[in-house]
Amino acid sequence: MSDNLRDSYQVTNPRPLTNFFHAVWAVVWKDISAELRSRELISAMFVFSLLVILIFNFALELDARARENVTAGVIWVTFAFAGTLGLNRSMSMEKDRGCLDGLLLAPVDRSAIYFGKAIGNLIFMFLVEIIVLPIYTVLYNVNLFVPGLIITIILGSLGYVAVGTLLSTMAIQARTRDILLPILLFPLVIPVLLAAVKASSGFLQGVSYDEISPWLNILIVYDVIFTAIAYMVFDYVVEE
Repeated sequence: MSDNLRDSYQVTNPRPLTNFFHAVWAVVWKDISAELRSRELISAMFVFSLLVILIFNFALELDARARENVTAGVIWVTFAFAGTLGLNRSMSMEKDRGCLDGLLLAPVDRSAIYFGKAIGNLIFMFLVEIIVLPIYTVLYNVNLFVPGLIITIILGSLGYVAVGTLLSTMAIQARTRDILLPILLFPLVIPVLLAAVKASSGFLQGVSYDEISPWLNILIVYDVIFTAIAYMVFDYVVEE
């Protein structure tokens, strides 16, 4: 095979990309299978979320209008704390079970490990959100099944998990990893939480889309930028 034909074959051959997606799916399925057996992660996130909602429900004895005003803040506080708990537990289990070294020794691109862990964390976060939303709707008598709000939750969760997965990988080697992750994570996700709360509040209050669109744009830009950054630096992070 001539050099030109070989180069053409390497460019058009989709096998490397296929192998990458297979590696990502293998990591995702490993996390899902482990969770189906243990049910440690989802149960911890769900119980924590339920406790936060109940505390706010009994602490904020407000009228219907006031409840609508605080809803966006309450749900994002719930998602943020539950998400942090899930990120910590996800990487802690990898370290404690000795799986992390095995993943790093696998003959695949390290970014496949990142995307696999991020997708797994995102799935668990979505499952908790799917359970929390109807419970919150019943307790607070506020309809959260608004299409715009659902889109905001998806975009906010993407950004939160993209940064959180990278930082949880950095913090996993530290003895104080449970404390270190929130310290590293919350300053970086302030733009996500702020934009998500503003956009969620706008959709719940029926504000015009022109007022909400800047916050949605911030979420989209944040998701793209920090996913790209995590993709580029993950290999160096796990080597350290």
